[in-house]
Amino acid sequence: MATKFLLTLLLFHLSTTAYSIGVNYGTLGDNLPPPSQVANFLKTQTIIDSLKIFDMNPDIIRAFANSGISLTITLPNGDIPTLTNPRAARRWIQQNIKPFYPATLIRYICVGTEVLHWGDDAQKSNLVAAMRTLNNALRVEGFKGIKVSTPHSLGIMLTSEPPSQGRFRPEVTPILIQMLRFLRESNSPLMVNPYPYFGWSPENENYALFRQSRMDPITKLTYTSMFDGFLDAVYSAAKALGFPDVNILVGETGWPSACEFPVCSMQHAADYNGNLVKHVESGKGTPLMPNRKFETYIFSMFNENQKPGPLAEKNWGLFYPNLAPVYNVGIMRNQQGGGGSIPNPTPAKPAPTTPPGNGGKVWCIAKPGATNQALQANLDYACSQPGVDCKPIQPNGPCFSTDIRSQASYAMNAYFQKNGRNNLSCDFSQTGVVTSTNPSHGECTFAG
Repeated sequence: MATKFLLTLLLFHLSTTAYSIGVNYGTLGDNLPPPSQVANFLKTQTIIDSLKIFDMNPDIIRAFANSGISLTITLPNGDIPTLTNPRAARRWIQQNIKPFYPATLIRYICVGTEVLHWGDDAQKSNLVAAMRTLNNALRVEGFKGIKVSTPHSLGIMLTSEPPSQGRFRPEVTPILIQMLRFLRESNSPLMVNPYPYFGWSPENENYALFRQSRMDPITKLTYTSMFDGFLDAVYSAAKALGFPDVNILVGETGWPSACEFPVCSMQHAADYNGNLVKHVESGKGTPLMPNRKFETYIFSMFNENQKPGPLAEKNWGLFYPNLAPVYNVGIMRNQQGGGGSIPNPTPAKPAPTTPPGNGGKVWCIAKPGATNQALQANLDYACSQPGVDCKPIQPNGPCFSTDIRSQASYAMNAYFQKNGRNNLSCDFSQTGVVTSTNPSHGECTFAG
């Protein structure tokens, strides 16, 4: 009887709470506070009432019991094929949900992370089946307040500009049609991770930071931020497939406060996240989806000193490990001002920014250690894409070489420059790297 009462209260809470601003809680640091301290801090010192984690860490899930903060948990991409089996799915629910729910308000289960971007063929082909099977297992076990979804990078988009012409990539469209059908049936959101940071260039900096407007030439609607443009591009793509009614949730977005390039600064991060909070909380929505509060999870909770990769990866946090704000974005309780300011004095020293060279220009080249097989695949892919000119690396061209690394770097950079000059378009399954050192040599000029 007591359990039924608790479940009734929980379902009422979930149906009436207006979730808007949440945060992603990563743990790749050797100096982070314990989960219990994080839970108490968020509950008593901030307005954040929802949290997303990248695993099923039982210590974190347990720490947020009776906190009033909802939790989104994530299962690994590698578990997806196994969880198409109903028995395995029920066992997973019994092990990872039943011991904690409803004391911990588990709101969503993410089936993998950016599977259609990073996953292998087995993970992609089994993704929707695993989502359906897990959803059925939740219902069988009596957990009707938990939704199942999966977050996507904007790598699923073929076009994002103008927003009204947003379309999904043809190779992932069949999977997305199945997924959108499931999300509609289960009343679950389409999770996307829009990062204007990855679309930054000196020319569109103000648009990325909510400082400048643009007009969609087709609809004549005015966009006040790249964030809104990205969301409406996803909406347009879903609508084109017949699913305009599936809600969109922002699983990740943010801006690093330090890196090797001018795109990162304390002020840029404060401006982006501060303006984001104000915009989402305003309930204005987007031009194609007006009068909405999008559930939005900022990336991320902490600066994480053990994250691999470039300096930016260690500096996405809203808070230092000592729980002092890196900058003010308007999420602290009883906070004056808010949104886009840097605390003074700064409570801890941020990682330094390396002064950029070459006037802020950047290039994409092959990462050291990438295999010849991977580089050949990168070369073939990049040169097959519209607008990528690979003539200079053909025989008798100024950049022709018998070295696959040199050839691939030229093609990868041509693709990178054509597709927004952002980290995502230089990823190439983690075999590309952005550099501020001009790779041009002799008569061979790399665009930049």
